[in-house]
Amino acid sequence: MKVLFDTSVLVAAFEVSHPRHGVCLPWLQKVQISEIDGYVSTHTFAELYSVLTRLPVKPIISPAIAQRLIDENLNLFVAIPLTTDDYKQAIACMVRLNIPGGGIFDALIAQAALKADVDVLLTLNPTHFTRLGQDVAQRVQVPS
Repeated sequence: MKVLFDTSVLVAAFEVSHPRHGVCLPWLQKVQISEIDGYVSTHTFAELYSVLTRLPVKPIISPAIAQRLIDENLNLFVAIPLTTDDYKQAIACMVRLNIPGGGIFDALIAQAALKADVDVLLTLNPTHFTRLGQDVAQRVQVPS
């Protein structure tokens, strides 16, 4: 099974104090033992670094620790790079649905899911993705 991980799931899997850690960590572990095929958008690397380094946790996650977490935990994931055309398609989707602002970042992750033809787009924020059309909505799953 091909599973593209949204940033929300990876943050929860990495951070033990996160309220959804217990349901997200097993998904990460399934990739690490090759039970499922893990995918991420290349955009997710930057978003994950940004979120990890500003989480309100003690001790804080330093830039070096965030980099190590990403390198060590995502080394078996397939990274899906987005082209200029992919960005244009994501923007066109946003325009067609009249969605402004930061939703574009979810649209980029959704575009990577479509590009990789994954079975599941795993997220803790399903409504961010189900609003992007049936092709995306049918792949959305919340970790349980």
